[in-house]
Amino acid sequence: MNTIPVALQAVRDSIAAACRRSGRSPDEVRLVGVTKGVDEGRILEAHAAGLNDFGENYLQEAKRKIETLQHGICWHMIGYIQTNKVKYMSRLFEYVHSVDRIEVLEALDRCGKETKVLFELNLSGEETKHGATEEGLGQMLEKVPFLQHIVPVGLMTMAPFFDHPEKARPLFRRLKETLLLVNEKFSLTMKELSMGMSSDFEVAVEEGATMVRVGTAIFGERP
Repeated sequence: MNTIPVALQAVRDSIAAACRRSGRSPDEVRLVGVTKGVDEGRILEAHAAGLNDFGENYLQEAKRKIETLQHGICWHMIGYIQTNKVKYMSRLFEYVHSVDRIEVLEALDRCGKETKVLFELNLSGEETKHGATEEGLGQMLEKVPFLQHIVPVGLMTMAPFFDHPEKARPLFRRLKETLLLVNEKFSLTMKELSMGMSSDFEVAVEEGATMVRVGTAIFGERP
């Protein structure tokens, strides 16, 4: 079985190769280790191997880890957000990737602390996935100028699990196109594209991902 540092290096090598194929620098891609179900010791092992960004799906699990691990880690909220738990978000996370409705956006703003947010889009139309429609995204972005503590930095999506990662390419390309369109329409300068996971992050990087959310390829299968 590969150790975490070996697996982490393999992911980094794959990102670098995808960057070469698409004429990008690996410095343009932030690797976020997804630590749902991963214990603190293994997170520290990855951190010791140079991984600084970690993403959590569930607030209660994340809160325990973040309050335990005081090592200068950059934490990302990547899971579905319940509005009644938003009050903890801005204190715990530097980035919130999964803003998918106005209620969450307004609740984050009321926390009173500057928060970097990415807007989650459901581009596949799958009912089992969270995320706004493109119309819903527009409604959220119309609201942003009236909020004091929201820093819009980009878009996020999750592709369906395909039998071949190449099938996810159109969705990743569409997210990048959407970013360019809404930046122009709403006079924004968002740059982040959070897309790609263990099964398809190389294709996502080729299509412009600036953040890839990788769990299994680094930490192995989890319960």
